[in-house]
Amino acid sequence: MAEDNLDPTFQIQRIYLKDLSLEQPNSPQILLNQEQPGVDIQLGVEAAPVADGLFEVTVTATVHAKIADKTVFLVEAKQAGIFEIRNIATEQMGPLMGIACPQIVYPYLRGNVADVIQRAGFPPVHLAEINFQAMYEQQQQQALATPPAPDAPQIIV
Repeated sequence: MAEDNLDPTFQIQRIYLKDLSLEQPNSPQILLNQEQPGVDIQLGVEAAPVADGLFEVTVTATVHAKIADKTVFLVEAKQAGIFEIRNIATEQMGPLMGIACPQIVYPYLRGNVADVIQRAGFPPVHLAEINFQAMYEQQQQQALATPPAPDAPQIIV
């Protein structure tokens, strides 16, 4: 029975929409413009411990549509998951929280972003599939190339 306590555990506890905002600061005038807006999409991943063996992984998307210098709409969304992760080797924690967890959370974020944009009266913006492994590896390379300042707080994922 004691051996069961040492078995690796990886379970989804909850997936939830943590934050969602939509702004249309130039409506209704901008809606009369027939030009196609340019759309800029920024994505990010954050991970933090919540309690012993529980971690929150948040995937953030910012979708900014503009015509010339005027904002058509701005959507900021944070989709999060709470994951139970126990008895996993330290060297596997970074990839688990930087690749596996975001892959689970991201489809929910995609659906919520497309839905809110469509509910705002625009054609939905479908976020592309993301290769979280490549994104994680790129972040690791950047972290190795840029040593932190001596007094800067260090974040370890």
